[in-house]
Amino acid sequence: MIADANLPVIFAGLMALSVIVYAILDGYDLGVGILLPLNNDQQADQMVASIGPFWDANETWLVLAVGLLLIAFPSAHNVILKALYIPSAIMLVGLILRGVAFDFRAKVAQVNKHRWNQIFKLGSCIASASQGYMLGSFVMGFEDSFMAYSFAALSALGVTCAYALIGSTWLILKTSDDLQLRAIKWAKLTGKISFVGILAVCIMNPLINQFVFERWTTPPFAYFMAIVPFVCFTLLFIGNLVLKQLPLKDDSGCWLPFLITVVVFIFCFCGLAFSFYPYVVPGELTIWDAASAPESLRFILYGALIVIPCILAYTVFSYRVFWGKVEDLRYY
Repeated sequence: MIADANLPVIFAGLMALSVIVYAILDGYDLGVGILLPLNNDQQADQMVASIGPFWDANETWLVLAVGLLLIAFPSAHNVILKALYIPSAIMLVGLILRGVAFDFRAKVAQVNKHRWNQIFKLGSCIASASQGYMLGSFVMGFEDSFMAYSFAALSALGVTCAYALIGSTWLILKTSDDLQLRAIKWAKLTGKISFVGILAVCIMNPLINQFVFERWTTPPFAYFMAIVPFVCFTLLFIGNLVLKQLPLKDDSGCWLPFLITVVVFIFCFCGLAFSFYPYVVPGELTIWDAASAPESLRFILYGALIVIPCILAYTVFSYRVFWGKVEDLRYY
């Protein structure tokens, strides 16, 4: 029997898993949309084809994360949604624009296709920037100040760039020839910007949040927190060296930039989560303060232990089926 005090920790872990999987999977397909060229329809079609079998299912993890927040931590859900209602609505507008443009760009006359490419790119940028803004607001504890808004705006830019990075490495993995070479250039640029962004967050986050400062400077937590930026910076440096060597003969190693970026995402997320644990609303609500009744959590856990493995299974299956280099875009 699981102790009542452990149930909020389990649900916090499940919610964290949902968020990081979403950030990686939907991050790369948002990144592909951000990078979509408006001057080359052939490459745009290849890029859309690279995410075609996956992009809609990737958003399942966002729904799961928000659902877990609502049912497991309802009071935190109320506080967070109240603070982020407008950017959440803007994000949904961006996701809707992407979904509509994805289908319409294949069904309209060729002369109008460019317009829907623009809408697809715009929706990707809106959704990415909105998620970054919400992340920055969360880190600032939903403060209503110029510094908080400035940090949120900086976070919006950083997350958009990070999604462009993982999107470009996905294209290196899935494409070839001219588009792959173009993706390598994108990855080099966005990797350098992401390096600066992570460095800025590592400097600013402890300065603007006393709890984070104490967590980052108090042993033994400080030892772990020192590892996170070191690993991220090292991997980004190694990734840049790898990009300079690509493409290799027989396209070997094309998977390495994507893997490196995924690991960077995981370490950044772990660093952020560890900085604020056990708070689900920074400085206001811990996971135990915000949790539903133990009886409710125990009942919901049974369903979660069925649903989440199923989602993981079909996610793995879909990637296994559509693995390999992208083919020409086709709609059925």
